[in-house]
Amino acid sequence: MSLVIDVHALQTVPPSLINRDDTGAPKSAIFGDVPRQRVSSQSWKRAIRRYFKESGAAEEIGARSLRNPEKIAKTLQERAGWDEVTAIERVQALFKAAGITTEIAKAKKPKKGEEAPAEVSPYPRTKYLLFLSPQQIDKAVELLIEAGGDKIEKADARGVLNAENSVDVAMFGRMVADDAFFNVDAAVQVAHALSIHAASPEFDYFTAVDDLAEDQETGAGMIGTVQMMSSTLYRYAAVNVEGLEENLGSAEAAREAAVNFIEAFAKSLPTGKLNTFANQTLPELIYVAVRDTRPVSLVNAFEEPIETDAENGRRQAGAAALAREEQEIERTYGFRPRAAFVAALGSLGEPFQEIAQNVTLAQLLDQTRDALSAAQGE
Repeated sequence: MSLVIDVHALQTVPPSLINRDDTGAPKSAIFGDVPRQRVSSQSWKRAIRRYFKESGAAEEIGARSLRNPEKIAKTLQERAGWDEVTAIERVQALFKAAGITTEIAKAKKPKKGEEAPAEVSPYPRTKYLLFLSPQQIDKAVELLIEAGGDKIEKADARGVLNAENSVDVAMFGRMVADDAFFNVDAAVQVAHALSIHAASPEFDYFTAVDDLAEDQETGAGMIGTVQMMSSTLYRYAAVNVEGLEENLGSAEAAREAAVNFIEAFAKSLPTGKLNTFANQTLPELIYVAVRDTRPVSLVNAFEEPIETDAENGRRQAGAAALAREEQEIERTYGFRPRAAFVAALGSLGEPFQEIAQNVTLAQLLDQTRDALSAAQGE
């Protein structure tokens, strides 16, 4: 039996630039033959990881960085009193034994007329962003201190860098180009958020006044434009509870990670241009389905763009469309969830009254935990 959780959300954002492309424009996509606002899954996964750290779970969250070898070396200097050169040599030996390539940046000679470049760090870096958990960093430091100047065995090096993965690695996976041994299959899938209606960017023309300009001086100190969009987004994620259990080592850990993910999914927000637009909204609706079949996205509820009228606002129409899609999936495929819950503002939860329990977010988290426990036989 498979055990998955579908997490659906409707979230309205006012004019904002929550996620932009390489030209500075809001990200977008064509769906149902019309342009939509899009927020990439990467940006929201980053926001979820930040939420974990800021909510007191920093010790369970890894660091995705080129600088993990530097972190290990500096920790060795602090804990063991090693000098910089020795710490760097031993860290290089550790990663070499593990089969992970590192390199030390070389200073570039300035061209004629150019200033000398900033001093280059002597610490090695991996050639690609590498996820390591705080526990893996600590284990690596302990191994190096215990080994002293002795050779680091391959099995030991690989063992400390691949044991006790952090919760975010268990959720979102890890890919190491040098060696598939370190790869971790993601247990959580996150979709790109899409507006449930047609949406196109607008331009905000702005000026900045020079406060120290003389009275007789006219004009602005700066003129510019910034693009922005406003929409109601459909957000979706699928949690493979069995995959979490495999990555974390226990059913209880998987259960807690899944519930924590749902909370972070609901409360996190990408920070693009947040100070400029203050688009600090929360989802108006969260629908969670615990299934023993397979994940089911309800994005096709919005293949035909939502239109508003005098009686129904966009949020109400979106909630009704989402509930209809779930009901049609259940009727056609027989994919009735083991448990389903909806947390919604005002009357937005009414279309779900026949298919889900209407609860608060706190109740949704508790009851999802209970449903998982029952499904896992605990």
